[in-house]
Amino acid sequence: MASNSSPSNSNTTIPVVATLPAYEIPPLAQDGSHCLTRKPISLWPGMFHSPVTQALWEARSQMFERLFLDPPIDAPPQSELLDKTPSQSRTTILYNFSTDFILREQYRDPWNEVRIGKLLEDLDALAGTISVKHCYDVDTTTRPLLLVTASVDKIVLKKPISVDIDLKIVGAVIWVGRSSIEIHLEVTQSTEESCDNSDSLALSANFIFVARDSKTGKAAPVNRLSPETEREQMLFKEAEARNSLKKRTRGGQKREFENGEINRLETLLAEGRIFCDMPALADRDSILLRDTRLENSLICQPQQRNIHGRIFGGFLMHRAFELAFSTAYTFAGLVPCFLEVDHVDFLRPVDVGDFLRFLSCVLYTEVNPDQPLITIEVVAHVTRPELRSSEVSNTFYFTFTVRPEAKAMKNGFRIRNVVPATEEEARRILERKDAQALLSTAVVSK
Repeated sequence: MASNSSPSNSNTTIPVVATLPAYEIPPLAQDGSHCLTRKPISLWPGMFHSPVTQALWEARSQMFERLFLDPPIDAPPQSELLDKTPSQSRTTILYNFSTDFILREQYRDPWNEVRIGKLLEDLDALAGTISVKHCYDVDTTTRPLLLVTASVDKIVLKKPISVDIDLKIVGAVIWVGRSSIEIHLEVTQSTEESCDNSDSLALSANFIFVARDSKTGKAAPVNRLSPETEREQMLFKEAEARNSLKKRTRGGQKREFENGEINRLETLLAEGRIFCDMPALADRDSILLRDTRLENSLICQPQQRNIHGRIFGGFLMHRAFELAFSTAYTFAGLVPCFLEVDHVDFLRPVDVGDFLRFLSCVLYTEVNPDQPLITIEVVAHVTRPELRSSEVSNTFYFTFTVRPEAKAMKNGFRIRNVVPATEEEARRILERKDAQALLSTAVVSK
């Protein structure tokens, strides 16, 4: 029989306190009220983001202080647009992985590399901060703009990113339209053995943000951009070409593509029909697209919101990446290796309390013995059961291969070909392949 003095029966109270100083309650004034040196806690972004994202939003909030602490009810919009240079928005982040053990542990994955999902969060937060710096109006009598992520053109991993070596991200605005802003980000990581800048580039990314009037919600004009250096002018021209290409593909070329695609659709669907009608005779090296699907769901929590009170785009990319990684893992049977985010669309905002479903599948593969490629599609749906409605909020396209060391342990490894069972699936495959081919052609022709 246990004694009453046993430690297992003792009652110990362990106090829990907030660990983020940014959220401390403001000090009391002489009259007993709180001094609002910071905006109300309900208007702070969520608390469960990466330390880099938290630091970026802390810096960004200082520019929005007038909006949150003393919101002008009838403040006019910015009356005169300014000329800004890329250098005025350029921002750098340094991860001191080599000396900061806690930071290193927050970003470490099982293979001693940086967690790509967390890095995607940081890239989105940095791009947002850079867009705010470009649009910032020093006139405190005007109302600030709301800036939201519209799309991610491409994120390409050039080499593995170690979690033991210091990491740097540098970004700046490279192009602006009437209400849109393109931000280019570069992640670099170099050692003493590789001090050349080209060798140290680990990842590059391009984010598109759009400006909205904070009162009307309509598109709002942004400050102009004046590239100064030769490289800034080159990046501006490249972004201008990409924007023109998007406008053309959204226009009349779509019908011409649809009229000429019947043979391609039939070719794709031929093997799928065998799977459906004569499964015993189907190609054992192929698999139906629908048999590669994974799914997860969540309720969007207040801790995941951004400074505008909506769900942070970087959080959505993080969750989509984790599902895409799992989908590639279960499909290949080997640990996947991330290569690029091909494209991301932010079609509608996601709010706190929304029921969000992520649906993933292997869209297609490229059976290359040296580097097999696996393209994963992830679609996010905002579902409202009480209204019996479901709307697509985001689409993501990720490309993976398999880790070389894992492939070396499995002799004769070969990924399977993915085939569609329906015309809708076949069209999705063709549209993504054509979009990728069009982008590759544009890059080669520059």
